[in-house]
Amino acid sequence: MADETTTSTSEFPAASPTAGTGAAIPAALTAAPGYQVRRLYQAYLAVWVRAVDPTLTGPQFAVLTAVEATPGRDQRSMASAVALDTSTMADVARRLEGRGLIVRRADAADGRRKLLFLTEEGQRTLRAARDRARQLDDRLLAPYDAAQRGDVMQLLTSLADRWEGLAGES
Repeated sequence: MADETTTSTSEFPAASPTAGTGAAIPAALTAAPGYQVRRLYQAYLAVWVRAVDPTLTGPQFAVLTAVEATPGRDQRSMASAVALDTSTMADVARRLEGRGLIVRRADAADGRRKLLFLTEEGQRTLRAARDRARQLDDRLLAPYDAAQRGDVMQLLTSLADRWEGLAGES
């Protein structure tokens, strides 16, 4: 049996066991915000597949949502709106188009620019996924009352803004 005794130093908090395995996570990891964010994201992906849609990814959902909000917007600016790099956006758009959820049309003024529009199937898919995604949001934030949910979202947004700023520094 693994020894679950943990120690703490002034630099790092004590190690903690992983969910379900009992194996100790090194304290240097549990003290790292990036490690905790990765854990959150991995758990979110696993729950998304079961609760929202096994074939529609979070980035695809984001693109469909953004295209619905601003139909006819170009692919490059859409990438920025949904926090995707342009090559990932091109891949996501290609996949959505292949599934018949969006159409990409060349801009009449600049044929290199691709303008995005939802298809009827895209609208149906988004409607169904949006309902399940909102239910998932409620489940994820269930431990918090309305005020706390606002605080959690404000903190997450602040972290995302800060970290995106750091990523953009040269």
